[in-house]
Amino acid sequence: MPLIIDKKLNLEFPLGHHLHCMVAQIPNHLKRADVGYRVVDPDQKWHLVNSVLDLVAAGAGNLKKLHFLLFPESSLPASRFEDALAAVEKRFPPNTVTIFGIEHIRLREYRALLERFRSDNGEAIEMVDRDIDSGDVLDMPVNWCCIVVKEADGQLRVFLEAKSHPFHGEEYIDKFHDLYRGRHFYLFRCRPSCFNFMAIICLDYLYRDLYSSNIRQIIDHANQLFYTTRQGLDALFVIQCNPKPEHRAYRDVISGFYGEYLEDMPGVRETVTVFGNVSQETEIEDSSADGVFGSSYVVISQNHRLARVRFSEFTTDDFDGAPVCRLRFGKGTRLLYFNLPPQHEIDPRTSRVPLKVHAIMCLDESGAWRKIVVDQSSADYEIGQVADR
Repeated sequence: MPLIIDKKLNLEFPLGHHLHCMVAQIPNHLKRADVGYRVVDPDQKWHLVNSVLDLVAAGAGNLKKLHFLLFPESSLPASRFEDALAAVEKRFPPNTVTIFGIEHIRLREYRALLERFRSDNGEAIEMVDRDIDSGDVLDMPVNWCCIVVKEADGQLRVFLEAKSHPFHGEEYIDKFHDLYRGRHFYLFRCRPSCFNFMAIICLDYLYRDLYSSNIRQIIDHANQLFYTTRQGLDALFVIQCNPKPEHRAYRDVISGFYGEYLEDMPGVRETVTVFGNVSQETEIEDSSADGVFGSSYVVISQNHRLARVRFSEFTTDDFDGAPVCRLRFGKGTRLLYFNLPPQHEIDPRTSRVPLKVHAIMCLDESGAWRKIVVDQSSADYEIGQVADR
């Protein structure tokens, strides 16, 4: 199981107030290559990614409050990694976190990047070096992500994680095409705001063996954090390129995460889990999946107050009876902007809704992002109505 490494960040989020998150639900076009999978149209894809970065950097309207920006798994061309870092460093405001899923590279390239950012990834280098010393693995493909943090004083922090478990298209008989298995996750502890979060890649949320699982590791670590500091895991971000985002396996793990089956789990009681997927226009070579991607969603505990609604661009439900409230978006190419609920249960006597959609944006004919007016005529329930339990 991957090791969870604590990292302290200097982020001054507003105390006692909700934070804001944007999921870029954009398409991936991937083809099989000599190193895992590659982006088919890197220049066009960078133009799309950069348009989102431009929008956030401009900070028009409520976007100036953005704290977390998520891009899907394998969505940033590796050749544009430096451009993405430069955009965040030069144009983003302080106190922002940007999570990029990046196309596959060789382990030797990943190791070189870890060395470049050694001050933030020293523990990860030790684990990768042990793998390199154990065999001929330097040409293995790495499915990885980058968590870029612009701290309160403007300093840029860069953290790298490798996916610990592949999807079916990444598993080969040929060991030189098999996916490298990452050995670590980061748990970020923000000061002075006391907000703790993690970011993982797709099936890392599900991966388990006979005796343990990644999610069990995360729960145990969050519980230990609670027992020693009275803090828990406030947010878990899962970036995906997933043709089955609502597979029963996800519902089962979510139910175990938020349901007290074997023991009390105070470290994750108030965790907000954000699943950011690619859009339905995604195409992966040799995959039969067509138009099934999308449906990014946000999950919170059933102890929160959340209305049951069904609109044109999003719905709310309990994920087939799981002990949660879920905000589920559609499948199209969208920018999804919403708040993260405060780190405490909402008083059941109040009408305040903890999870709100601030904006949903799509591309217009000119290629610019514009806000969608959500169709409310199809609402099944009144907005203020509390979901039945």
